[in-house]
Amino acid sequence: MARVLMPLPAQDFDPSEAAVSWLVLTKAGHAVRFATPDGRPAAADDMMLTGRGLDPWGAIPLLRNWPAIGLLMRANHEARRAYAEMMADPNYLAPLRWNAVDAAAFDGLLLPGGHRARGMREYLESEILQNLVAGCFDEQKPVAAICHGVLLAARSISQRTGRPVLRGYRTTALTWAFENSAWSVARFTRFWDPNYYRTYLERRGQPRGFMSVQQEVTRALARPEDFQDVPKDDPNYRRKTSGLVRDSMDDATPAFVVRDRHYVSARWPGDIHTFAKTFAGMLK
Repeated sequence: MARVLMPLPAQDFDPSEAAVSWLVLTKAGHAVRFATPDGRPAAADDMMLTGRGLDPWGAIPLLRNWPAIGLLMRANHEARRAYAEMMADPNYLAPLRWNAVDAAAFDGLLLPGGHRARGMREYLESEILQNLVAGCFDEQKPVAAICHGVLLAARSISQRTGRPVLRGYRTTALTWAFENSAWSVARFTRFWDPNYYRTYLERRGQPRGFMSVQQEVTRALARPEDFQDVPKDDPNYRRKTSGLVRDSMDDATPAFVVRDRHYVSARWPGDIHTFAKTFAGMLK
């Protein structure tokens, strides 16, 4: 049995990426502990659970309770059920504080993502977590990162080399194609808050997409080609890149996961089962 640490922000993490990972790891016999900024239970991005607030009428108090587009964009039934089960886990209800984590007590590290700036920036910009990630890479402990979780890894600087820990690794992350697509939809469906899907926006003079997850992660790598996306000749290319099909415990064809030595990465919640199963196998 491996001991896995899953740090979370106080709020707004992606429920699928955290809960399905927890479910797969615990069913594989591994122990998962959580850590939050203040040692209190974290709360997922509510819109990703309910779908409310993702439609053009989402700002109207009564009408927001009748989501339509939101039902397509929220976590699926299996992920919502896993989240409910995870919330009852004693380890979830009694997380460690970020600054009280003893990295030596854990055999692996899993970094979920989330995109809502309100809660995710504290997580992505935490020096405490960046140092924790760097220590795991320096010791070559198994590390898994998905979506914006890869951005946390990309910002972590090795104490051994003084460079980003992902320098020399192959990785994937939330692609600009996925991020831009969701952003484009939200500018119509959530017009009063059009940047909901963009954690960081470009400043004046920066080209479009410069602050996207893909571009920032790529800037931390040794070579641009070390950022991996689905090859055009993949037999399941359409399923993997449509953004409409998610994997399951029994169907990995929509997923795209990259493993490089002790590190595994994935793009979005649609990869989560394959991602978590790959990491669980690495821990054995």
